[in-house]
Amino acid sequence: MVNGGVNFCLHTRDLVFEAFNARVEFLDRKRVEILATKRGQRICDTLRKEIVSIHEGKVDPLHPLVNNGRTINDERLLMSLPGTMKRIVCVKPGGPEVLQVQEVPLPVPGKGEVLIRVEAAGVNRPDVMQRLGKYPPPPGAPDTLGLEVAGEVVQLGEDVDPTLSGMPVCALIAGGGYAEYAVAPAGQCLPVPASLTMVEAAALPETLFTVWTNVFERGYADDGETLLVHGGTSGIGTMAIKLGVLFGLRVIVTCGSDEKCEAARKIGAAHAINYRTSDFVEQVKTITGGKGVNLVLDMVGGDYLPRNLACLAEEGRHVSIAVQGGLKAEIPIYTIMQKRLTLTGSTLRARSVGFKTLVAEELERTVWPFVVSGQFKPIIDQSFPLDQAAAAHARIDGGEHIGKIVLTMGA
Repeated sequence: MVNGGVNFCLHTRDLVFEAFNARVEFLDRKRVEILATKRGQRICDTLRKEIVSIHEGKVDPLHPLVNNGRTINDERLLMSLPGTMKRIVCVKPGGPEVLQVQEVPLPVPGKGEVLIRVEAAGVNRPDVMQRLGKYPPPPGAPDTLGLEVAGEVVQLGEDVDPTLSGMPVCALIAGGGYAEYAVAPAGQCLPVPASLTMVEAAALPETLFTVWTNVFERGYADDGETLLVHGGTSGIGTMAIKLGVLFGLRVIVTCGSDEKCEAARKIGAAHAINYRTSDFVEQVKTITGGKGVNLVLDMVGGDYLPRNLACLAEEGRHVSIAVQGGLKAEIPIYTIMQKRLTLTGSTLRARSVGFKTLVAEELERTVWPFVVSGQFKPIIDQSFPLDQAAAAHARIDGGEHIGKIVLTMGA
C-alpha cells in the first residue's frame, strides 16, 4: 500500500504541474514549471506521511484519504427534508439593521449541483458591500447573502457523483450562504476532514480561493519571495499570512493599530507596520534593505496604488483584489517601465463554475493535505447564530475583528 501511495504522490506532483501550467494566463512556462515542481514535492511529502500513518493503523477509518471523506451513513439522507427554511435577506440597502430573517421554500439543486444542510457560513467583506447596495449578485445567483458554507450534502442534482451523498463539505458559492440550506456546484465542494470544525471549514473557501489564485497564480509567488499585504488581520490578510508562510513566503503586512500588528506577527507575519503611525513605503524600504517586495496583494486601491508600486522590487507584481479606498489612481508609468513591473488583478464571484471547479481541484491537491493533517487552519474571530447576522455585520463594520467571522445554524 505504501509503494502505491508513493506512486500516487508522484502522480499528484505531475497533476499539479499540469493543472497549474494549463490555468495561469500569459504564463512564463519555465517559472511555472519550477513553482509547480516545488509545490508538488511538498504535497508528496505530506501525502506520504498520511499514507504511512494509514498503513500503520494510526488513522481513523473515516479519514478522508481512507474513505473519500465519507463520515455519515446514507440512511440519514432518507429522512424527509423540510419544506421551508430560514434565510437572511436585506430588506433595503443600509446598515446591519437591514438584515432580517425570512422563511422561504428550500432551494432545489440543478444539474451538477448539491443541496447542503448548512451548519456554518462565512461572513465576508463582499457581503457587506452587497448589504450596502454596492455589489449586486451576478446573474443567476441567489440574492441571499453568503459566499461560503460548510455542512452536509443532503440532496444531489442530476449528473453528480453519488459518493457526495452524505458527505461533510465546505463550498464556495455565488450567494445563498446565510441560510439553513444552500445550493452549491458539486465541483466547488471540498471534503471536511476530522481536523476541522464546521465553523473553521466555513471560514476557508472564499479567502482561500481568493488568495491562492491571486498570490500564487496571477502573482507567481515563489519560495523565498517577500509579499506585502494590506489589512493584515482581515480574513484575506490572515489567510495570506498563513498560506504565504506555508509555501515559503516572507510576509509583511499593514494594520491599523499596534495591537493588530502584534496579532499579525503571532499569526506568522515577518513584519507588521502600523499604517496610522508610520509611512509603510519607508518602512518597507527599511525592512527590505531598499530592495522592495516581490509582490503586493492590495485590497485598498485609490492612492495606495502608486505607493504600492514604490514598494515593489524590480520585476515586482501588483495584484488588486478590491477597491475599498477608491476606484481610480494615478500611475507612475515610468516607474513601471524602469522596474519592469506587472500590474494585474481579478474578481472571483462572477467567474464561471468551470474556473472555480479547477481552482477547487487544485486546492485539494496542493493545500488540502495540510488541512487534513491539521497543519493549516483559518483564524476565527467570532461566531454568531444566524438570527444575529446583523451583529456579525456590525462586528466586521467596526473593523476590530482579527480573522474570520462566521454564522452558525445551531442544533
